[in-house]
Amino acid sequence: METRTREKGNFLDIEAKLPDIKLNIAPDHRSSKVTDLLSYLGSHNPLPKEVTGDDTVWLLDNTAYRSGSTDQWQAEFIAAVFDQNSGVEVSKVVADIAEKVGIGKGDAAEATIQERLIPFVQAILPGRKVKVNFAQKEEIDLGPGGRNAISSDTRVLPQYRDGDIVSSVAQVPSGTNGELNMQTVYSEPYGWGVISDIDDSIKITQTSDPIGILRSTFVSPPTPITGMPELYAYIQKVITPSAPFFYLSASPYNLYPFLRRFLKQFYPHGTVILRDASWMNLSGLLSNLTLGTQAYKVDRMNKINSWLPHRKMICVGDSTQSDPEAYGEIYRKYPGWVRLIFIRKVTDIAAIGIEEKNEPARFEKAFEGVPSDVWHVFEKPEECYQIIADAVGRDP
Repeated sequence: METRTREKGNFLDIEAKLPDIKLNIAPDHRSSKVTDLLSYLGSHNPLPKEVTGDDTVWLLDNTAYRSGSTDQWQAEFIAAVFDQNSGVEVSKVVADIAEKVGIGKGDAAEATIQERLIPFVQAILPGRKVKVNFAQKEEIDLGPGGRNAISSDTRVLPQYRDGDIVSSVAQVPSGTNGELNMQTVYSEPYGWGVISDIDDSIKITQTSDPIGILRSTFVSPPTPITGMPELYAYIQKVITPSAPFFYLSASPYNLYPFLRRFLKQFYPHGTVILRDASWMNLSGLLSNLTLGTQAYKVDRMNKINSWLPHRKMICVGDSTQSDPEAYGEIYRKYPGWVRLIFIRKVTDIAAIGIEEKNEPARFEKAFEGVPSDVWHVFEKPEECYQIIADAVGRDP
């Protein structure tokens, strides 16, 4: 289905015409060969470098959980480091995107394109380590980052209560910018939780149309699906405000600041999980959203399950991508973990091939072996309220 969508949507042609922003490791004070070799070692890099005032640092929000072996609180910390001065001539890239989405030269929207484009053109800085002041209580060392400049570290944390949201800040020199503040939500092993797709499930993205993706990503104001913010507020209230939310998207990590601001404005606080395979690659934005999404989402849900295997999960997705297949697979893999699945039947955009994606036979196949009272296809969020109330009422 992914291949047919890309063929009908002319994705390959659009990707081939996008500006060629190659993966670019920023200039270093060491030999480029040494830097390149050490970046393959990731966290085992023996010569990590400190963040400077010319760098951009991102700290991603996360969820703390209890270790199954020690019962201690811990969490996975994700950090990324870039060079503020990318060296890429952004104006040419802006003009190219503007032309593709039908914006004339000098249009005010070009400023929006440039702002949102920066995370795609900043050079990455592998091998950097980042210090974090956690809750003004202790210092946590992260990194060094790997070849893609991203570090992933699981760290033991101090005691807090279920549902507490703890703020931390990167300890960096003056001049460093980026996502320097992060939040950690504490989640006990039991209760309910939510795993939600973003694109065309709770945010208008038009993932079946390459030009639609470019426009919604770089030009249009981020817009929630009508009625979904209210539904999520209701879900949070019914399953308790302390329940963890995971926003699992096939969008690349380049969009983290953009999506984080959108979610903060319209939806409950949660951990955003994105793909990390396309730094400095505009065509990767399109391919990430349309290729291998089922395997990627199942892999990330495996990780969420390893953190919170006893939670009762509500999964929300849509019919434009492989959410039905991914949720069906994860239901069968972990019996009893997923309690409700909601698939938004997308009918309000002119998506190529959407009729095929909305066929009842597609959903029946995706949810083979899943009880009919677990999975639900809806067009309007109002259809979901009573189903949620009944499910939570049966198993509070």
